[in-house]
Amino acid sequence: MATLTTIRQRDQRLEARVTPDQKELIERAACVQGRTVTDFVVSVLQDAAKQAIADHTVWKLTQEQQKVFIGALTDPPEPNQNLQQAYKRFRKYKASARR
Repeated sequence: MATLTTIRQRDQRLEARVTPDQKELIERAACVQGRTVTDFVVSVLQDAAKQAIADHTVWKLTQEQQKVFIGALTDPPEPNQNLQQAYKRFRKYKASARR
């Protein structure tokens, strides 16, 4: 028997206007997979949403870009004057925030 914590609360709605051809295609795809239209649409939208987020949060680098990035991490340049001043301002800010 499912507990309250394992039951998904599905009380939010999404609506979309589609053409008759789109609706038929979606219904057919859901039927082929043995799913309801709602289950099919929600699953496909969720996968697409995850992929869209991943596309904008995961860095994909060429081998050359990877070498440059790793090099910057393992052998960073000496801090310049602007960075040193920014660090001093940060330390002052952090110290004043503790008071």
